[in-house]
Amino acid sequence: MKRRSSSLDSAFYAHYHAGVERDRLLQGTSSLEYYRTKQILSRYLPSRRATILDIGGGPGRYSFWLAGKGHRVHLVDAMPLHVRQARDAQRRARRRLASISLGDARNLDFEDRIADTALLFGPLYHLVERKERLEALSEAYRVLKPGGLVFAAGISKFTSAIDGSRGMFIQDPAFMKIVKQDLKNGQHRNPTNVPEYFTTAFFHHPAELEAEIRQAGFKSVKVHAVTGFAWLLSSFSKLWSSRELRARLLAILERTELEPSLMGVSDHLLATARK
Repeated sequence: MKRRSSSLDSAFYAHYHAGVERDRLLQGTSSLEYYRTKQILSRYLPSRRATILDIGGGPGRYSFWLAGKGHRVHLVDAMPLHVRQARDAQRRARRRLASISLGDARNLDFEDRIADTALLFGPLYHLVERKERLEALSEAYRVLKPGGLVFAAGISKFTSAIDGSRGMFIQDPAFMKIVKQDLKNGQHRNPTNVPEYFTTAFFHHPAELEAEIRQAGFKSVKVHAVTGFAWLLSSFSKLWSSRELRARLLAILERTELEPSLMGVSDHLLATARK
């Protein structure tokens, strides 16, 4: 794979090198993100064995889940730590991944038209330049078979404003500068290096995420609100720990996941589209 210059900066590498991603999806409202993403994926994935590229797959939570369902999964990530963590998990896993490699979403080391599905659960918010995001989407398009599916995650541009108000981070003038920049153009920067303020990223308006995917040539684009309003609930832990209340909450989120007037409230967005 040819090395590329990138907008991934030292803050990005420092943030993930701290190991924050390994168990993130098992904690707090991130467990809702994990559950809902799997729920949405399950509606679209074929029941037959599929070849899936998990591009920006981190330590492999989704990769190993999909492999456990019998799919042939290739994991690619830009972080050496994540690749090592995925290989460690591989040694303990019942179902092995087809491959685990260090790679660049804009320059994949795969042949044309080999995949049934491509996951982009990170590249579109860590590639902060539109040109780079379109390159990553074009690569996903290239490696997909005709009719193949792409699942692309984004973070809402309103996330810092909402989360900062809820968590009182807006008391910090430095955080307010972050919020203002996010609302202006989606370019999220954290010069304070406070981990709770996240790291270098691009935050999408939902319509902007859809437009970029369409520009890359994909059809039948739908943007889903993954966590909806639920990530903001002070009662989330109580709801999530109750089987009955969890089912009711999930039913509401499913009923409202495509509602445009609520879309930007969801911190995580998931677009589905077809080649």
